[in-house]
Amino acid sequence: MAKIIKSGKSLEQLQSEQARVTATVQDMIHEVEQRGDAAVKAYSSKLDKWEPDAFRLTGKQIEEVMQAVAPKAKEDIRFAQEQIRRFAEHQKASMRDIEVETLPGVILGHRHIPVNSVGCYIPGGRYPMVASAHMSILTAKVAGVKRVIACTPPIDGQIPKETVCAMAMAGADEIYILGGVQALAAMAIGTETIEPVDMLVGPGNAYVAEAKRLLFGRVGIDLLAGPTETLVIADESADAEMIACDILGQAEHGPTSPGALITTSEALAHEVMKEIERQLESLPTADVARQAWQDCGIVIVADSEEEMLKEADKLAYEHVEVLTKEPSYYLERLTNYGALFLGPETNVAYGDKVIGTNHTLPTKKAARYTGGLWVGKFLKTCTYQRCTPEASAHVGEYAARLCEIERFMGHREQALLRVRRYGSDEQLKRATTSSEDWG
Repeated sequence: MAKIIKSGKSLEQLQSEQARVTATVQDMIHEVEQRGDAAVKAYSSKLDKWEPDAFRLTGKQIEEVMQAVAPKAKEDIRFAQEQIRRFAEHQKASMRDIEVETLPGVILGHRHIPVNSVGCYIPGGRYPMVASAHMSILTAKVAGVKRVIACTPPIDGQIPKETVCAMAMAGADEIYILGGVQALAAMAIGTETIEPVDMLVGPGNAYVAEAKRLLFGRVGIDLLAGPTETLVIADESADAEMIACDILGQAEHGPTSPGALITTSEALAHEVMKEIERQLESLPTADVARQAWQDCGIVIVADSEEEMLKEADKLAYEHVEVLTKEPSYYLERLTNYGALFLGPETNVAYGDKVIGTNHTLPTKKAARYTGGLWVGKFLKTCTYQRCTPEASAHVGEYAARLCEIERFMGHREQALLRVRRYGSDEQLKRATTSSEDWG
């Protein structure tokens, strides 16, 4: 049986905090619905101290910002975007349109059709999330989305130049310096100056995630990306310094970011906990990471690899690092995770920033039913059908009787009309014979 050495906040505490967030976001969305640009400007002024003449950057402004970015930073951004683009292109190539003849004269198929317009949120605040530009804007463009707009907040009253550079290089059609719930609401609802989009994507804080949840239905969303979650699965062969480093490296995202360790070695568990305290003494972002670890950190000691697997699938965390002698065991058997990092040579930071996989991933156990953002999220798989006259009459027999079972008599008539037009008297007789009387 698994032994819990350390646990995080209770479900009741988390639900209470979420209720407060929901109430705030509902009010903000309602204000944007009612007052449009005026509400957006008011929230931007109040929350970000940002009151520009226009939130959208002009082509000239974008060019000036890009000129101000150091050449080495541009080179690094370009390298990261090449990796994300390459993997997204391979993913798209795996998605084929199909057309098959399932019965003589019955042709069925599907096409992958890009969403027409997408709004991407690129977080800012304490951390300018340059990488989110690659993950959302660039991936949407690889999918073939015609209009991709993007919002990012100002940082300390300034335009975040590296973020804007990455947004432009990724192919954004419109760039807005606008943050938080007001940005999500403006993109989804539309205002006098912002044309609404069909889909919202991108990570963000609890308020951004809640805005996406409440706006879902009016627009599509990628997924509900809550606080960053990191799980390390380790056996006695793992290194405590590396485990502590990798947990704290993600805990710095925010004070509600869970970090967890599941291990078969109780000695390693205690060593990692001591190592975390040691590293917190020198970590520049320790103010955030310490609170995340104290409030949300989890340590579980399991009896076996099978039990570690079971506990990991129960957590269903966003990021899962596997530091065991045989990482492939977990690749073959784990079912609930956002992204998997196999062996000590890779880590979550690679996935977050540069290696090519997408960093917008499911949290709060959503990994039980969805993967993360990828090129396929921007593509609608839409089916179609066509029949020869003979096939229509053949299928119509079955359709008419099945519709009668369900008492959909208008549906039944659609089928019978085709049987009368394209079939024989015998087929019509069979189609109009009740299934209960069918011998």
